[in-house]
Amino acid sequence: MYRYFIRPILFLLSPEVIHHLLTSGVRFLFRLPGVTALIRSVYTVKDPQLTTNFLGIEFNNPVGLAAGFDKNGEVYNEFSDFGFSHIEVGTVTPKGQPGNPKPRSFRIPADKGLINRMGFNNHGVDALLGRLEQQRRKGLIIGGNIGKNTHTPNEKAVEDYENCFTTLYGYVDYFVVNVSCPNITNMQALQDQDALDAILGRLADVRARKSEYTPILLKISPDLNRSQIDTSLEMVEKYGIDGVVASNTTIRRDGLVTSDAKIDAIGNGGMSGAPVTSRSLEVVRYIAEKTGGKTPLIGVGGIMTVDDALNMLDAGATLIQVYTGFIYNGPGFVKRINKAILKRKKNSFRETNTLSV
Repeated sequence: MYRYFIRPILFLLSPEVIHHLLTSGVRFLFRLPGVTALIRSVYTVKDPQLTTNFLGIEFNNPVGLAAGFDKNGEVYNEFSDFGFSHIEVGTVTPKGQPGNPKPRSFRIPADKGLINRMGFNNHGVDALLGRLEQQRRKGLIIGGNIGKNTHTPNEKAVEDYENCFTTLYGYVDYFVVNVSCPNITNMQALQDQDALDAILGRLADVRARKSEYTPILLKISPDLNRSQIDTSLEMVEKYGIDGVVASNTTIRRDGLVTSDAKIDAIGNGGMSGAPVTSRSLEVVRYIAEKTGGKTPLIGVGGIMTVDDALNMLDAGATLIQVYTGFIYNGPGFVKRINKAILKRKKNSFRETNTLSV
């Protein structure tokens, strides 16, 4: 129903307009009596076999909503009822900022992808903190994706990351350090060794002085070569960073069905969806093999089908996150993924018992 009737109607409007209408509509709808329970009963798969331990945190299932959807922490409670075990808010910056000029989000349906150059539009870390201080549903895991303001020069970026980190500490369950967004001028230079050394070192030092421990993960770009990935992994190990999120959007445009003329007309931006599936999978698999499975991984990028989700888990990810796949597949996508994971776990359990007998 979503694919053939609802999605074509939604796709008549721009992605950013639809996003605003949907989030506003969901907030209104969930205020109606009985809606929360109904949505939860339809879309949530509950089974102890789906429970996943990651970095000492217990997740109800492995599937989360990636950063960028709920930048300001406005709908995390509502969207948890669509079956997500965790929702990553942000990317958030110290000061609120409008982001890049519109239009800045574009669909490429022939490739089942999106191109965006949003530019970290958000209300700022204090506004996000205010929402996180409000009541949160029990069992929902919140990740805090942190970045720098657009006008903060790279040499002072560490101060922005520390600001967001200290402000949200104790209010999120884990942090993701986003140094890989292609939509902030020169930001990807923060993935270089010296910049990473400064940022991760500062955050590790701040955390060491805290009374409670909150995991930190590094989000990397799919456009890094293996040498650059190795450098990132060295920094992760050096500062005791807890894991890696792989990967972000890509600036590459090769292999697309969409015409060059249309892509050129869209212009710059990070591409997500099916065009990045194979590369995200490749990066996750490389990190898992390179570190002997010792680096905890969240796999994100190009999970457009149930098989994509299973492949990402097979490649070495413990958790996965969706965004573009959720947009293209609709609210039942998370349930289908979790049912497939559960089915495979139960089949594996039966096979193991059969062999033991």
